[in-house]
Amino acid sequence: MEAIKLEAKKRSVVGKQVKQLRSKGKIPAVVYGHDVASRSLEIEAAPFEKTFTKAGWSSLLDLAIDGAAPVKVLIQDIARHPLTDAVTHVDLREVKMTEKLTAEVLFRFLGEAPAVKEIGGIFVRAMDKVKVRCLPQYLVHEIDVDISKLKNFEDHVLIKDLAIPEGLELLAKPDEIVAGISKPISEEELKALDTAVVADVSTVKVEGEEKRAADAAKKAEEAKGAEGEKPAAAAGKSGK
Repeated sequence: MEAIKLEAKKRSVVGKQVKQLRSKGKIPAVVYGHDVASRSLEIEAAPFEKTFTKAGWSSLLDLAIDGAAPVKVLIQDIARHPLTDAVTHVDLREVKMTEKLTAEVLFRFLGEAPAVKEIGGIFVRAMDKVKVRCLPQYLVHEIDVDISKLKNFEDHVLIKDLAIPEGLELLAKPDEIVAGISKPISEEELKALDTAVVADVSTVKVEGEEKRAADAAKKAEEAKGAEGEKPAAAAGKSGK
């Protein structure tokens, strides 16, 4: 696989000043790693978005800082603006090719499930990704999941059913479900569900009305008791 390149520059701008950096189409970033001093960087926003689309979370990048010899990194974390979804910060993790690492790899679902096409089953993704451990050179962008064997209701693809790429250790239990087929909901079940919801709403309404009535009765009793105490208090005063 061809190396994916990412260029960056050392960054001296910090704190509130990074806002000006973003206004110029650049992203503040940091790169760090095991036994590696962290460095503040700035990256051009548009090229980074294209790089992330291609690399994802589990493809190695060749990071060149100020034109120096590249180092191998993974995209570790991305912060985005809550409204515009623009990238506001990037964390890069430098890796050593001789040390195992952990990363999350996405699943790629391939084929067509006969249970969906032929008997109306519902395809269910139980997992979208899995955590793996390996040497950096064995990382893959995606792990393929063949769903063409899902022929009947309640069929599943398990972790142990996957074709694991060379050098990759999946940090998941063998019997964990990756994908499966569930039965479609019948009209009778939908009607029963609607009836149950209406019944629940009615129950809540009745319980609410009963509680309000009970509260009103309690307040009325307390008011009567207060009125009954007033004459006794008055008599006490006149007797002094």
